[in-house]
Amino acid sequence: MKAILSNIRIAPKKFNLVAALVRNKKAVDAIDILKFTPKKSARPLRKLIESAVANAENNFKQKKVDLYIKEIIVNGGPTLKRNMPISRGRANPILKRTSNIIVKLDVLKGATKKEEPAKKETEEKTETPAKKKVTKSKSKK
Repeated sequence: MKAILSNIRIAPKKFNLVAALVRNKKAVDAIDILKFTPKKSARPLRKLIESAVANAENNFKQKKVDLYIKEIIVNGGPTLKRNMPISRGRANPILKRTSNIIVKLDVLKGATKKEEPAKKETEEKTETPAKKKVTKSKSKK
């Protein structure tokens, strides 16, 4: 269960600062943390984690609350090389770095599938109020 983001125009060093906040946390908690993180790289990382969660739910039939971030790998992508003109006709190089990110999710060890008993409990709760009979008691005076 993973998701990949390639060639995002943010330096890997800056991405790693935000990735360190959410490593080895529950996926739901990581999304909440990233919503309130004031860094440029927080939004793409949050969307990437949401994509990995959606992949796990859709392809592997996992529950969102049972997932945690196993690892986040941030690698450097291709570097865009530009020049800044300076005095005397010279030019200084500018390196615009890009990143490739891989998010891998896993299921918590204590999580098990208990979908059927939960459905039975809800059915019993809905049936119970309908079966109750209201009887009026006569009070003696």
